[in-house]
Amino acid sequence: MVEIWNSWWFQNTLVGLLVVSGIAVVLRLRRREYWRLAYREVCRRRGAVICFFVLCLYTLVALIDSVGWRDALRDENGELMRDPRTGKVVYDRGGSALDHLLKGISSKKEKTYSSPMSRESFMLESVNRDGKVLRERPPLKHPGAHLLGTDRIGQDVFCQALKSIRTGMVIGILTTLLAVPFALLLGVASGYYGGLVDDILQYICSVLSSIPTVLFIASFMLIFGRGLPQLCLAMGIASWTGLYRLLRGETLRLREEEFVQAAVAMGVPSWRVLLRHIVPNVMHLVLITTVLRFSSEVLAEAALTYLGIGVGSDTISWGTMINDARTELTRDPIIWWKLCTAFAFMLGLVLPANIFGDAVRDALDPRLRTQ
Repeated sequence: MVEIWNSWWFQNTLVGLLVVSGIAVVLRLRRREYWRLAYREVCRRRGAVICFFVLCLYTLVALIDSVGWRDALRDENGELMRDPRTGKVVYDRGGSALDHLLKGISSKKEKTYSSPMSRESFMLESVNRDGKVLRERPPLKHPGAHLLGTDRIGQDVFCQALKSIRTGMVIGILTTLLAVPFALLLGVASGYYGGLVDDILQYICSVLSSIPTVLFIASFMLIFGRGLPQLCLAMGIASWTGLYRLLRGETLRLREEEFVQAAVAMGVPSWRVLLRHIVPNVMHLVLITTVLRFSSEVLAEAALTYLGIGVGSDTISWGTMINDARTELTRDPIIWWKLCTAFAFMLGLVLPANIFGDAVRDALDPRLRTQ
């Protein structure tokens, strides 16, 4: 499963499907007056527009990091290497397009720590000179080339923070996409049909809600292994109950409305009533919850990784950067830039998501929409 997830062809296919699906959804929503009015309401807020462009920038970096890229291998003379049996060009193991763009920075490794934009190593070394022991800072191999410094093995922190954007976006988007359709299907069915269906779904929801989320995710990761797909699946299973209850309550109200009762009296099938009358009238709740849940999922990944039950050490994320920086804070002198970088990049994603989510909530909720 992990090998398929990391394969470049799977990543390119998934990115293409997500982009096409997003464009299709936007074009579909533009046809309805309700969503056009909400769009105008959001555009009236300058802060929300700025936050939207910040989120688009993060999304662009994540998409570039999700596109597979393979470079052709060359020999010492600069000529392309070919397979002696087939004659085809030999490629490397591959990475992402972001790895290709950051190759000039990530390849400039140092021996150990260096502070941001420093020209010498942050760590001291003892030098024996004329029988005296001196403590000096050795010069860097690439002075001034590391915008946010390097870690203990000399890797650029800025590159790690950029690579962590994809992990944060995947956690936030994929977990939401796993939980929202499940909650929408069960919540609408439970509220509309009631009876035995409602009792069974309510019991399942109560059981899942009674299990501590951290304990459930830890058990899931122990059984299926640590990794980004496993973490998204575990968080999606553990986080659909809140939206389910919200949609169930709204469906209970909508099924008593006159337009729904009229459709039932005319003999319209129940599945058609759900698709044409119930689901469109709860989509504003789904969208509001989706936008507001995104930031909480990003923060949850950092907390779970810090506790040792998140993504594995082979996956770069803000949680792993914070976990590594935990031990660096006890050094003398303190290595502060890795923790601050992870915090700044995480804040740059979560804060705009919250502000934009508040604007979307105000635009879609008729009780809060400004005149």
